[in-house]
Amino acid sequence: MVTKNRKRKIAFLSTYPPRECGLATFTQDLVNELENMQLLEMPQVIAVSNEQYTYDKHVIAELNQFDRENYNSLAVRLNKSDIDLLVIEHEYGIFGGESGEYLIDFIAKLEIPFVTTLHTVLPNPTEKQKKILHLLCKKSAKVVTMAKNTIDILTGVYDIDLRKIEVIHHGVPLRIVDSREKLKAKHGYKGKQIISTFGLISPGKGLEYGIEAVAKVVKEHDDVLYLVLGQTHPCVKKEMGESYREKLLNLVSELGIQKHVQFIDKYLTKEEIIQYLQLSDIYMTPYLGKDQAVSGTLAYAVGYGRVIVSTPYSYAKEMLAEGRGLLADFRDSKSLANCIKEILKHPERKREMENKTMSFGKSMMWNNVAKQYTKLFIDVVERNQSYKERVV
Repeated sequence: MVTKNRKRKIAFLSTYPPRECGLATFTQDLVNELENMQLLEMPQVIAVSNEQYTYDKHVIAELNQFDRENYNSLAVRLNKSDIDLLVIEHEYGIFGGESGEYLIDFIAKLEIPFVTTLHTVLPNPTEKQKKILHLLCKKSAKVVTMAKNTIDILTGVYDIDLRKIEVIHHGVPLRIVDSREKLKAKHGYKGKQIISTFGLISPGKGLEYGIEAVAKVVKEHDDVLYLVLGQTHPCVKKEMGESYREKLLNLVSELGIQKHVQFIDKYLTKEEIIQYLQLSDIYMTPYLGKDQAVSGTLAYAVGYGRVIVSTPYSYAKEMLAEGRGLLADFRDSKSLANCIKEILKHPERKREMENKTMSFGKSMMWNNVAKQYTKLFIDVVERNQSYKERVV
């Protein structure tokens, strides 16, 4: 019989750094915070790999994303292990087969309890996507979603039992950083009003509308600088090369705003992200997809109390409620520009929004988020153990 007071052993099935992926960074942040708390055994990771990587000490095994048989053998291996609970970080695109269907093979053979954390919740899925998520959540002991706006979708579209669903915010790393003005001076931006967008670049980010909005704003505010931070998404680069980035660069030239837009073409470390956020006056997400349920980049911006201008996708509407930012229309550079000008013209309103966002963002810091995950994991393991003892 398992002793109740021993530390529980948790493993994560996810992408993991150095694979360049927001889900990988999320998992690493959570694993590190759980390790710091020392309420569980050192968390372990089964890394979903699409090529060869050199991982850190937490990775105990790899899952070849495209090898269907590997999913079966991994399930058998985990069933024989001393792992108490598996946490599946779910995104359709990181698992093999159509819409990641190889994962269904895996859970069909898996005998240990598992929790699923959802990084994408589509309100209008294909039949395949709907079936996969329904089966995954049906077998899960608990289902974690990062936004309240997805609960009705999960229960109504995917027929998920409401009692299984837990809402836990996307985590944000806590760092002590210099003041905005000191960081601006350090990076050569003294006297500038900084607007920023960060993350892996892809056409769905709508950056062309952000650039067009800046072109409208600088006619009245010559001190504005728009920082587009991040490299092209690896999948986009593989299929399209740098054509989207080149399109954006050409647009900047056509609009004659080269001195007002700067591209920083690299995969940013967490420390770099936080420094750029801290020095920003406005964070902008001009995304095109209205159904985006979660955005790690927006979560970071909220966590650090930035004033945010965004298109009204699902997660933005939830995060920017109660005066925590301004929402612009989709595919509308004039609407984005009007929001930006409203903030620049009214510094007192900007401070008010920053204070509201900062207050809300404190609850999203990883130390608070990891406590919620720890309680959830221990509850699931204990409940599973009690059930097994009753059956025996």
